[in-house]
Amino acid sequence: MRETLDTVIAQSIRPAKWIIVDDGSTDETPGILEEYSRRHDWIEVVTRKNRGHRAVGPGVIEAFYAGYETIDLDKYDYLCKLDLDLRLPPRYFEILMERMEADPRIATCSGKAYIEKKGRLVNERHGDETSLGMTKFYRVSCFKQIGGFEREVMWDGIDCHRCRMMGWIACSWDEAELRFVHLRPMGSSQKGIYTGRMRHGYGQYYMGTGFIYMAVSAANRMVDKPYVLGGLAMLWGWLKSALQGKPRYDDPEFRKFLRRYQWRALLVGKKQAIEEIHRDKGVGG
Repeated sequence: MRETLDTVIAQSIRPAKWIIVDDGSTDETPGILEEYSRRHDWIEVVTRKNRGHRAVGPGVIEAFYAGYETIDLDKYDYLCKLDLDLRLPPRYFEILMERMEADPRIATCSGKAYIEKKGRLVNERHGDETSLGMTKFYRVSCFKQIGGFEREVMWDGIDCHRCRMMGWIACSWDEAELRFVHLRPMGSSQKGIYTGRMRHGYGQYYMGTGFIYMAVSAANRMVDKPYVLGGLAMLWGWLKSALQGKPRYDDPEFRKFLRRYQWRALLVGKKQAIEEIHRDKGVGG
């Protein structure tokens, strides 16, 4: 947490306001946050009641909205949902804003996440067609237009697809000045990495992902640790949700749009499938 705090404070362009939500921490978090908010008047802490367990997915977005509801969004041009387990490069926010000022079609963007392994950085392998959930950087007008974040697992995929559905661009760049270090591995969970992978499978099911696309995605993840079993856990998360008849994202038009994109991505690749959507929506090259 201190690493995140220090790298945000050291940004070439710092946030005008930073609302940090303490989601009922019982460790040293409250004291550390009080220390930083006392030293920096643009940092404000919102404390929520301890729910007794760590919550992911909807819990993360509930915490986000606890901070969101304390601000007047009309006073700002940009909004960032930022996790407290990151080490950001010094010009991170400055570069993202420069890119969005240069291209008004971009609704949301980010850099790429890396983890440190034995002294070297390893890419967490996120697609270029999404802004990463741990640093969702948004144009305020676009955030309002898509209706904000869904309060469920896979919120950070639904928002990007909604952006494209409405004619906007969602993207991320793998460049030296935009690479940040993720201090906790992607897809991990308080109950272990397999639980995290199964949760991802459920999230894909909830969003509306088809079985074939899910199977291909899971197979693609089998080359990452935990080898093979991690991908199988993702697929089982999808299958278990389907067998239990769990509800899906309640927007039939969105799910139809998503399935059409996924089939095209399987046939021609994600890059071309995204380009086709942009052409259909009148988004120039």
